Amino acid sequence: MNWKINDIPDQSGRVVFVTGANSGLGLQTTRALLGKGATVIMGCRSIKKAQEAIENFLEKTSIGTIDLIEIDLADLRKVKRASDQFREKYDRLDLLINNAGVMAPPRTLSKQGLELQFAVNHLAHMSLTLRMLPLLAKTSGSRVVTVTSGAQYMGKMNWEDLQGEIQYDRWTSYSQSKLANVMFALELDNRLRRSKLDVCSLLAHPGLARTNLQSSSISASKSWQESLAYNLMGPLFQSAAMGALPQLLAATGPKAQGGEQYCPRFNFRGSPKLCNSAPLASNREERERLWEVSKTLIGDLVNLGEGFQSLL
Repeated sequence: MNWKINDIPDQSGRVVFVTGANSGLGLQTTRALLGKGATVIMGCRSIKKAQEAIENFLEKTSIGTIDLIEIDLADLRKVKRASDQFREKYDRLDLLINNAGVMAPPRTLSKQGLELQFAVNHLAHMSLTLRMLPLLAKTSGSRVVTVTSGAQYMGKMNWEDLQGEIQYDRWTSYSQSKLANVMFALELDNRLRRSKLDVCSLLAHPGLARTNLQSSSISASKSWQESLAYNLMGPLFQSAAMGALPQLLAATGPKAQGGEQYCPRFNFRGSPKLCNSAPLASNREERERLWEVSKTLIGDLVNLGEGFQSLL
């Protein structure tokens, strides 16, 4: 399948929320959906950077409507505030793309004192998704697309030290957070099916796509070895535009189904295709354990109201 941007169906009338929308995969996803007529709300930590992206890039290519909402995924209370703002302004949500993420920083804590990668990549997006579910459920055929990474296949849940308090390795923690993305998305899809809600949960990973994550990781680690490795691997990397295709296919493909994952054809580059999720994510007991642990860590910041408590 040589699926590309031109194959995206018309998105007129659809309301989309994309986290991390001002750069990398999120920016390319925003651009593509705007070009097909969607109303795209860019969820960004920096409104200034989002406005610069609009001025420099998006306004020249879009035929849809752009809006901005400030969201800091490193603070669960700000995630709640952003979701509240969204629901005050919009009465529908067709598509939520959990795209934002951090990769391999030195051990850093979120506002709630949690290891940053686990907090931003997994917990914040779980919290956001659950808070958006009542709105998603109002729209027939709505979707949640969670963006993971090929690191999921190397990930393992360290239940005895989820926050890296005893021993922290930034790449091990990154892989754990990306596996958590997969476990959450699959468990969410199962719960949505049991609840008979017309919402699908899908996954995508970009393979080796050149975004700002690589430079941010090098800057944070100050590692010349990492910089050298990225330079040597340079020919293997594809553009952010190509890396965004799997999540766009998951988001808009007419035949895409809940529980599916899309990735590049050769797993690290190429046109998007259906692919298998990490085997460890298929363990239902492990997924349910992560769900319960995550729900406790998120705390009282999610209240879905009547009709949705069975999901929790």
